[in-house]
Amino acid sequence: MPALVIPRTLQGPLLASASLYPVVTVTGPRQSGKTTLCKATFPDHAYVSLEPLDNREFATSDPRGFLAQYPRGVILDEAQRAPGLFTYLQESVDADPRPGRFIVSGSENLALTSNVSQSLAGRTAMLVLLPFSLEERMRFSGADVGLDAVLFQGGYPRPLVEGIPVDRWLQDYFTTYVQRDVRQLTQINDLSTFTRFVGLCAGRTGQEVNLSQLGSDAGVSHNTARAWLGVLEAAHLVFQLPAWHTNATKRIVKRPKLHLVDAGLACSLLGIRKPEHLRDHPLRGALFETFVASELLKWYLHRGLSADLHHYREVRGAEIDLVRPGVPRGIALEAKAGQTFQPEFVKHLTALDREAWAAYLVYGGATRHTRDGVRIVPWLGLATADWGSEA
Repeated sequence: MPALVIPRTLQGPLLASASLYPVVTVTGPRQSGKTTLCKATFPDHAYVSLEPLDNREFATSDPRGFLAQYPRGVILDEAQRAPGLFTYLQESVDADPRPGRFIVSGSENLALTSNVSQSLAGRTAMLVLLPFSLEERMRFSGADVGLDAVLFQGGYPRPLVEGIPVDRWLQDYFTTYVQRDVRQLTQINDLSTFTRFVGLCAGRTGQEVNLSQLGSDAGVSHNTARAWLGVLEAAHLVFQLPAWHTNATKRIVKRPKLHLVDAGLACSLLGIRKPEHLRDHPLRGALFETFVASELLKWYLHRGLSADLHHYREVRGAEIDLVRPGVPRGIALEAKAGQTFQPEFVKHLTALDREAWAAYLVYGGATRHTRDGVRIVPWLGLATADWGSEA
C-alpha cells in the first residue's frame, strides 16, 4: 500500500516550494497527516523524527555531525524538539543552498515558527496542513455520507482511513494533547481548568470572542483566557476571524469570531456521541458555520495561500459569517444549516455591492441555484468549490 493513502491538496504547493527554497517547513495540528505527506512527496529523502530522545540528543549535542549524515536531503519531523538545530540549519543552507534539501515538520506552531523566523527567515517556505478538507475526504468516501456524519466525524485522517471509532479516537486525541503538549507549556499548571476552558471554547464556536466572559466562566482571569486561547491557536485547534470593516481603526476594536479547526473535535468536546444527536442540537447551526469556515481556511492554506478570512457585523445587527476582501471582488458568505432555502438566509447578502463582492450562501440542502444575485451552494458543493476564481 502506498504511503500516501489519500492525495492531499497541499502536495502540489509542497513540491513547488521545494523547487525554490532550501528548506520547506510544514506545520499543523497533530495527526493531520504531515509525516505521511512529507514521506510520500519526498521518497528519496531520509526521514528522522526528533521525538525519540536518542535522535534529539544527537541533534542537540553534535548538530553539525547530525546534519552531515544527510547530504541528499532529510525530512526532520517534530523539529521543534531540538530548537538549537535551526542555527546549524541556517549555516548548512547558506553553504549549500540547493532547493529542497531540508523538509521540516512539526506540530507546535508557536515553538516551530519562532525558531524558523529567527534562524531561517528568507530560506524557508511556510506551509500549513490541516485535517482532511471535504475535497480530500470525498476522494475516498464518495458522496453518500450525510451532513451530520461529516460534522460528527471531522477530518482527522487516521480514524477515517483506518476505520477507528471516531468518538473514542477524538477523546483520546484531546486527552493526549492536554497531558503531553500542554504540560510542556509552563504557564498552564491547572490542567483540569484548562480542559474546562477548551470545552467552553467548543461551546462558543461560531461566536464572537468575549475574553472577560470566557475567563469568568472558566474561573481564570481575562489575561489568562487570552494566553490560553493563544495556546490553542498555536496548536491549530482553534482559529479566530478578525472583524472586517472598511475603516481599519474600527476593525481593531471589534471582537474576532472563534472557530474550532475541526467540527468533529468540537462535537467530541461538547459531548455529542452520535451523528443523530446533532439533528436537534442547539449548536448545530454554529457547528455548521464552523465546518464551512474551516473548509474555506483549508481551501486557501492547502494551496499555499493566505486565507485572510474575516467576519462582519454592524452595530444595528447586519452580519455576514465570512468575508474575504479581494480585487476586483471579495467574497462574502453566509452559512446556514437548514436543508430548505429561506429568503432570510440571504437578507444581509442581497444588499451588497455586486461590483465589490461575490455573494454566496452555503446551506444544508442539495440544490444549487441563484437568488437575487446570491449563489446558493449546497454543502457538498464545498468539495468542488473554486474560491480563487473571484480573486
